[in-house]
Amino acid sequence: MQILYSPLSPFVRKCLVTAIELGLGDRIERVPVTVTPITRVQEVVSRNPVGKIPALITDDGQTLYDSAVICEYLDSLGGGRLIPASGNARWQRLTEQALADGLMDAAVLLRYETALRPESCRWPEWVGGQTAKIVGSLDAMEAAAASYGERIDIGTISAGCALGYLDLRFPVLGWREARPVLAKWFDGFVQRDSMQATRAEV
Repeated sequence: MQILYSPLSPFVRKCLVTAIELGLGDRIERVPVTVTPITRVQEVVSRNPVGKIPALITDDGQTLYDSAVICEYLDSLGGGRLIPASGNARWQRLTEQALADGLMDAAVLLRYETALRPESCRWPEWVGGQTAKIVGSLDAMEAAAASYGERIDIGTISAGCALGYLDLRFPVLGWREARPVLAKWFDGFVQRDSMQATRAEV
C-alpha cells in the first residue's frame, strides 16, 4: 500500500497511527506530497479529485479517501479492533472521531487563514469562527476525557492527533489550562509508540 501524505497533516497522522496500532505500519509506503488550498497537485488530483490528502492506494490499486474511510479500511485489515462493528460503542467511537475531525478541520482552516493568506486580506470574523469551533470541541473533549481511560480506538486516536496538531501549530491557544482531565489523558497517550513515531516538528 501507499499513502500520499504530509508529515504535518493531522489527518494523515490519524491514518498512520491507526496503521501502526494495527501492526500494519510496515505495509504502507509513504509518498510525500505538498498541497495547499490554491495549488492543484496532479499526483494527488489523479487519485483524489478533491486534491486533498491523505489518499491511500491499496495493494490492488484502488484509491481510498478521506481519513475516516482509510482508517475503517485499515481496521478491516487489522481485524476490526479499533472500530466496533455495531451497537452503541460503534456510534460513540465514530462520533468521537467526528468531533476530533471537526476540530482538525477548523484548525487547518485557521492555519491557512493566518499563515497563507496575505495579512491585508485576512478576515477576523473567520478567524474568530474557526477558533470558536476549536474551543467548543476542546470543551466537549474535556467533558468526555474521563471515559477515554486506556482505550485505543478510532475515537481516542482521533482525539490524540487533533490535540497534537494544536500543540504543533497553535501552542498560543494554551488549550490545557482549563482542561486538566483532557491534558492528563493526552500527556499519557502521546507517549505511545505510534504517536512518537508520527510526531512532526516545524
